[in-house]
Amino acid sequence: MDDSRTIERTAAQWLARRESGAWSARDQQALEAWLEQRTEHRVAWLRLHAVWEQAGRLRALAAGLPPGQVPERGRWAAGDGAPAASPVPDLRALRFAPRPPSRPARWPRRLAACLALAVAAGAGWGAWQLSGRQQAHYASAVGQVREVALADGSRATLSSGTRLAVYLDRGQRRVVLEQGEALFEVARDPARPFAVEAGGYRAVAVGTRYAVRREAGALRVVVTEGRVRLEDLPGAGAPRPVSLLPAGSVATAGGDGVLVRSLPVEEAQRYLEWRDGFLVFDDTPLEQAAAEFNRFNLRRLELADPAVAQLRIGGHFRWSGLDAFVGLLEQGFPVRAERHPDRIVLYAR
Repeated sequence: MDDSRTIERTAAQWLARRESGAWSARDQQALEAWLEQRTEHRVAWLRLHAVWEQAGRLRALAAGLPPGQVPERGRWAAGDGAPAASPVPDLRALRFAPRPPSRPARWPRRLAACLALAVAAGAGWGAWQLSGRQQAHYASAVGQVREVALADGSRATLSSGTRLAVYLDRGQRRVVLEQGEALFEVARDPARPFAVEAGGYRAVAVGTRYAVRREAGALRVVVTEGRVRLEDLPGAGAPRPVSLLPAGSVATAGGDGVLVRSLPVEEAQRYLEWRDGFLVFDDTPLEQAAAEFNRFNLRRLELADPAVAQLRIGGHFRWSGLDAFVGLLEQGFPVRAERHPDRIVLYAR
């Protein structure tokens, strides 16, 4: 199956061929056939086409044309393939505004803040060295990805709207995921396994890299390095079988037990692209895609019609680009958007 980058490169090649001027009816038929193959193809084409149109507007401004008018193809060339010359503006009457008064230097305050942070971190590290104990709570706001360093050398990256509590001592390393999703890069320590608890389960590792996500009635574990043991919390009810998850595993645990999928590590890592600001969908119902966008945005995406909720989409999107995502939906699907300050509502068209 093509990945999103391959699809985008192919869409870019189609766009370049179309804009080259040597475009035939057979080329158009081949493009339409490629667009019909997969939803991801249409999404990538619409995204690139929108960018190209925007670039055309910018070039129109540079050419001195009225706003909204895109020059005809070939107008940019000056006979030898070079851009056409533009009139040189007369800058002799140009005057600069006076420089505003300079603000007081901020470095003393910044230095004080850095010193305070260093003192706090040093105090936490010193307490760990003296007592062998650390208890801390971390949280991230909606739309924030936050990375924190733990006293044992491990690191945790908190996804949007996440809360976790950390309990470390000389005998154990225990993290309680209260809400959201976090990626853990665990410092190796065979004498003290690292355990993440959530939803009646415990994901245990020695030295590895894995993410745990907590949802209503379900838990998801994605392992990209090492091995993780997924087991019941003591006292959580009748014991269930232990699942051993090697790298590339995506496990979903709920009331019906544990479902494990084994994927190539590169494909499993796509579940973690939220760290870089992206959401990846592959033939995903729009209802599920909307829920993912709502994890990262205060402005909600609501689906007013069941027919809209069942539309299936694919592609690689920035979770901060909700308006751009909705615009692509309006172009590629029978969808109409009603925009409000606190939400966007989608209707069937």
